[in-house]
Amino acid sequence: MVVQGAKSVMLGDVALDYRAMQALVASVELPGVGRVLEATPERPLLVMALELDVPLLIETMRQLPPAPTSGADHGLGLYVVDVGAPLADCLLRLLNLLGAPQEIPMLLPLLLREIYFRLLNGPHRDKFATLGLPESRTRRVADALHMLRCDFARPVRIDELAVTAGMSVSSFHHHFKQLTSMTPLQYQKQLRLLEAKRLMVAENANVTRAAFHVGYESASQFSREYVRMFGLTPRRDALVARTLYRMHAAP
Repeated sequence: MVVQGAKSVMLGDVALDYRAMQALVASVELPGVGRVLEATPERPLLVMALELDVPLLIETMRQLPPAPTSGADHGLGLYVVDVGAPLADCLLRLLNLLGAPQEIPMLLPLLLREIYFRLLNGPHRDKFATLGLPESRTRRVADALHMLRCDFARPVRIDELAVTAGMSVSSFHHHFKQLTSMTPLQYQKQLRLLEAKRLMVAENANVTRAAFHVGYESASQFSREYVRMFGLTPRRDALVARTLYRMHAAP
């Protein structure tokens, strides 16, 4: 949720912008590239993130009338929602718990349950409801995505991923692209390139080491695909990112 400023995230060819009192919801793990749209020294970007507790979401769902799910199990697994006053109030009280750690064990479960209640009664309740349905296509593709993320350096086996999702290969390929806007190969490529960037920036890995570590057999192919995604060569991009990091980290 953006409290102040504005952000944008790019997922494949899809760009989503979200501003104050809006939130970006990811129903599955997606390798997006984000950037700041609005921020100044006087009004810096302020964002909070909340990882959904699916078992608690399911428990909350069971105490509510069934939400309509027609059409909710289709479409991109990343979307922007408006944050109304009741939900914003819940999130503010959640943040305030950081100043009263002794209250967290008692109040955190209650606040999370209220947040899920608001989400499940809001305009996107059908989308949130699919997260709690074990047989929904979203949940089944999410299982395959998790498998792919855990071992993205290995060559993709579409038939293996389809078995994990409990679908035929053609059905899996269709629903995977519908949910992520990418094919499994494109998804894996983005995972590899993002991890390679992290290695070069955070661990000072050279281009060849980063390329081979994430599963590339050719450093030249890695460099070509890196430029297509980030617009700079790997070496140049890592140098710029490290320089910016040092500038912002300096006292």
